[in-house]
Amino acid sequence: MSHIVGIVMGSDSDYPFVVDTLKVLKRFDISFEVSVISAHRDTERALSYATSARERNLDIIIAFAGMAAHLAGVIASNTTLPVIGVPLDRTSFGGRDALLSTLQMPPGIPVATVGVDSGANAAWLALRVLSLQNPALQKKLEEEKEVTKKKLLEKTEKVREMWNHES
Repeated sequence: MSHIVGIVMGSDSDYPFVVDTLKVLKRFDISFEVSVISAHRDTERALSYATSARERNLDIIIAFAGMAAHLAGVIASNTTLPVIGVPLDRTSFGGRDALLSTLQMPPGIPVATVGVDSGANAAWLALRVLSLQNPALQKKLEEEKEVTKKKLLEKTEKVREMWNHES
């Protein structure tokens, strides 16, 4: 089953925050399209992007924005696809402004929101949503979880060895 994730950012200067998202999706062979769309500077294009998302066969949309961070909400208000918002730290407020703007949506306009600058977690959440209808992807995620557990056990042993050498 082929999936396409829409990745949208408010400015090309947001791209460094998007890279980790793209790496995670690529690692799981998930296709994506990337766009730069401003909810404020080109509202018509943001509306068109959201309303045509199903026609473009998108399954889920990840929206990156800082400051007022209205992009995820604008997208979510114009589609029924799941939207994940990634608030960005772009001001002296440490991303709290973007976080609150992304979180505080009115009833009926949900935006799943990850932590500030957490593009990789947005990708992981998208993978979990996509895996609901994709057993092969679900299996890959389960295998990844086992690899992570194994790495943690190895790190535990390493820390214990360091302690034994120091004591």
